[in-house]
Amino acid sequence: MKKHNAIAYILLVLVGLVITFPFIWMFFACFKTNAEILGSTKLLPSSFDLSAFSRGWNGVGNITFATYFKNTFVMVIPTVLLTVFSCSFVAYGFARFRFPFKKFFFALMISTLMLPNSVIIIPRYLIFNKAGLLNTYWPFYLPAAFACFPFFIFMIVQFLRGVPKELDEAAYIDGCSSLKVYFQILLPLIKPALFSAGLFQFMWTWNDFFNTLIYISSVKKFPVSLGLRASLDTAAQVQWDKVMAMSMISILPLIILFFFAQKYFVEGISTTGLKG
Repeated sequence: MKKHNAIAYILLVLVGLVITFPFIWMFFACFKTNAEILGSTKLLPSSFDLSAFSRGWNGVGNITFATYFKNTFVMVIPTVLLTVFSCSFVAYGFARFRFPFKKFFFALMISTLMLPNSVIIIPRYLIFNKAGLLNTYWPFYLPAAFACFPFFIFMIVQFLRGVPKELDEAAYIDGCSSLKVYFQILLPLIKPALFSAGLFQFMWTWNDFFNTLIYISSVKKFPVSLGLRASLDTAAQVQWDKVMAMSMISILPLIILFFFAQKYFVEGISTTGLKG
């Protein structure tokens, strides 16, 4: 048994190294010169030079990466909060209430999972263009506010179905309204599912390049994803050491968030709520 465990651990370590090797290479590339990145296959740099971080942070023109990070947080945080609230509210309705054509609407909502983003991007662009909301972050806020993410609704519905309905009935007997049951009883119990939805949405919105490229045209409003792309277009020869350094900094918030929230993330994915 111990021999099998040792083999399993060795295989896991090897697979982990293969998966994390691009991240490891990017980390060491931050300290290399541009010539060393392009002309050498060595993993370790000849000398650890930190200048790429300061040069990369200066960004393009008069816009530094501090502006890009500020824009990213302004775009991502409200989107995440609105997504978690709206999707959990809609999931509460599907999981706890009976209303006409409930199964039809739920099936219709699930069917939208099959729609690729490339199909809905043109209608959404036309709608936001007519509303005068292009080059703002409202194309990200509004879909989040109106629960336009069926994956999160379905996930939270499944979690709520594992929460005993007797808790709701006991709260109603004590005089709680449906809103009080939602806010005071169910939200604390489905916290792992909410953290999972929030973490997914944070990662997807933070890394989103296609939608930000479509909706945002002003460089002053670029998030980090577009800021990194802009740094590739400003020079005839790309300074890859600067790009690697800023790429490394750009993924740090995701890594930090995942490590702090991994307990709730794993629990929200691996369980379906309380067992009655």
